[in-house]
Amino acid sequence: MAKTTADYPARYYASYDTTATQPTIVTGWYDTGDMSTLENVPDAADMIAITGAQWNDSTFRLPNGKGVNKGKIVDYTAPAYVPPLTDQASTALVTARTYVQNNFILLGEVPTQDWIDYQKALIAISNGSDKASTVLPNEPKT
Repeated sequence: MAKTTADYPARYYASYDTTATQPTIVTGWYDTGDMSTLENVPDAADMIAITGAQWNDSTFRLPNGKGVNKGKIVDYTAPAYVPPLTDQASTALVTARTYVQNNFILLGEVPTQDWIDYQKALIAISNGSDKASTVLPNEPKT
């Protein structure tokens, strides 16, 4: 059965991931009274109704900065993304290999043991064989 405006007791809504830990970011804003189809709109029960005044407030519906906490719209800044340690290690390994290539190999030099150990540690973290590390090792000084 097709959704109609009767399925939405309010006109204006904010959507969010109902399974996410709160506070969580608002993922969409809907004016159900002004849409040509409601087929892809989440169910009203899965959103938070907002007032016409909130809808018309240009500072309220900014693309970023609003979240949902305990059924209320709140100011919200999403936490910074921290890549998994394995990804961090893979990125650091590319940088380390470039450094070793440019500062040792291309000059006909043998890399120092510090740089060899550092790369081995990064390899172990990036391929998952090192499951104990919680941070990357420090890059050698030279």
